[in-house]
Amino acid sequence: MKRVLVTGCGGFIGSRVCHQLIDDHSVDVVGVDNMNDYYDISLKFHRLDQLRRRSQFHFHAVDISDRITLADVFQNYQFDAVLNLAARAGVRYSMENPYVYMQTNALGNLNLLEEMRMHGIRKYVLASTSSLYAGQDMPFVESLSVNTPISPYAATKKAAEAMAYSYNYLYDIDTTVVRYFTVYGPAGRPDMSYFRFVYLIDQGQPITVYGDGEQSRDFTFVDDIARGTILATKPLGYEIINLGGGNQPHSINKVIGIIEDLLGKKAVVDRKPAHVADMESTWANIEKADRLLGWKPEISLEEGLRRCVAWYQDNREWLVKLPGICETA
Repeated sequence: MKRVLVTGCGGFIGSRVCHQLIDDHSVDVVGVDNMNDYYDISLKFHRLDQLRRRSQFHFHAVDISDRITLADVFQNYQFDAVLNLAARAGVRYSMENPYVYMQTNALGNLNLLEEMRMHGIRKYVLASTSSLYAGQDMPFVESLSVNTPISPYAATKKAAEAMAYSYNYLYDIDTTVVRYFTVYGPAGRPDMSYFRFVYLIDQGQPITVYGDGEQSRDFTFVDDIARGTILATKPLGYEIINLGGGNQPHSINKVIGIIEDLLGKKAVVDRKPAHVADMESTWANIEKADRLLGWKPEISLEEGLRRCVAWYQDNREWLVKLPGICETA
């Protein structure tokens, strides 16, 4: 590959994908992002400022749901692949504002596929979610039926996957759908539990835990996710591939305990009833990722959380000043 389009480049995962494409593959990266204010925009500019220092990175403030401005990007560049990491994320917020999820996750996905069709671009990587597996037996395998999404967020991701399949069938756009499992890491989204836990425990403020804290997630470090996403640019036809930790999932209580040890402080826990849209556990079967991509996660939960805490401590001076940062969700 010589040049790729990465949507959502100011986001947590998208920014890491851009860095790895440049550092490890010497690829020119065109990044687009609408820089929305779902969380404090200062964090997005923190990531984007680092990318803008790279001579191989080119940024355009574009919303993928706006077909006219998106078309201008495709007119100005020839891409070898499109990596769609632009998405409205968050299960609970999707219940409050489902329209923006449909607009970005479904319509934006369609706009990209149409531009690819018109410009003869043959490789598409779509970021999807483990939230689709709600109610299925674990560990989750890609062949499971995922026709019962329990949140607007999951439903819009399912819609994107289905549309991508249609364009593969009709127009031979080689498509790899990567389903992410609880991605965490430095400079992550502040609405994610681990980010809030680090901040609030350090500040001596209560953390909110829904349920008994024994709900578990297949935590996957962001650099592992970025590496797997780039590996998914290989020609595969149409494939859905899990990218997850792959071992036994870890409980929320375990995450809290590791963060307490790293900070040398005890958490003050405010327990609330479990949320109706939350999954009890997630656990990825990653045999397909190993077989097709040669991918396995490399960063343990303990090491990943150590890096998260170190990043927070290095950036604490400006993080604590951000309005609304790490408010309880």
